[in-house]
Amino acid sequence: MVKVTIDGNEVEVGEGATVLESLRSLDIKVPTLCYHPALRPSGSCKLCAVEVKSSLGRSSLLLSCVLKVKEGLIISTQGEAIQRARAKAFKDLIQMAPHAISIRRLAEEHGVDLGPPPDGCIRCRLCIRVCKEIVGAGALKMEKREGKNFVAPLAGLCIGCGTCTNVCPTDAIRMEEKDGVRTILIRDEIIGRHILEKCEACGKLFATEKFLRHVRGRVGPHPDVKEHHLYCPTCAKLFSDRIKASSKLKRI
Repeated sequence: MVKVTIDGNEVEVGEGATVLESLRSLDIKVPTLCYHPALRPSGSCKLCAVEVKSSLGRSSLLLSCVLKVKEGLIISTQGEAIQRARAKAFKDLIQMAPHAISIRRLAEEHGVDLGPPPDGCIRCRLCIRVCKEIVGAGALKMEKREGKNFVAPLAGLCIGCGTCTNVCPTDAIRMEEKDGVRTILIRDEIIGRHILEKCEACGKLFATEKFLRHVRGRVGPHPDVKEHHLYCPTCAKLFSDRIKASSKLKRI
């Protein structure tokens, strides 16, 4: 056994062990991703850095997975220099694996903020513009969250048309249809959820009631007194073509 000082406390640890092994034996948490007890340490992830003081009082940041303990070693596992090195290591790793939940979870445990995870949205605002300028629903907006811009829904204004999903260049907004319900989402945030209406002719679920009401409102009142039917675009075109053909035959 050898005596070392860890975070101001003098302790005895196994001779020949690495600093990381010694820290783990004392239940002192130091982040690491590339370490495995069955393999020789490589120091690839750079997360396990600790501050070590020499007998001359000089401090150095060293990787605890490769550093062997020796008598009188003074080790710190916390501090500004360590946190800076740890944050840099985490940010280097997340650049290589931006969707890695394990890295983000470990960084959070050790007080390193990696910012919001990538959501596929490039903030082009196409969805906001088409919803406002073309559809006329105005159901989306850009808002600040922790200093960053996010596309967000305006409560209750989505009509479920799905136009935003069609214009999104990165598929960050998606549309799901299940059990007669259409759901529009960005990231995992629900923009709108709507029951789909059924075509009276073919029985296909094709549009939301809110969308159909919105279209009728945009078109405006019509002075006809005909009976109206709920037809999907395919059936509406089919019946329209039949009516046109019938009218031509009558004229002949």
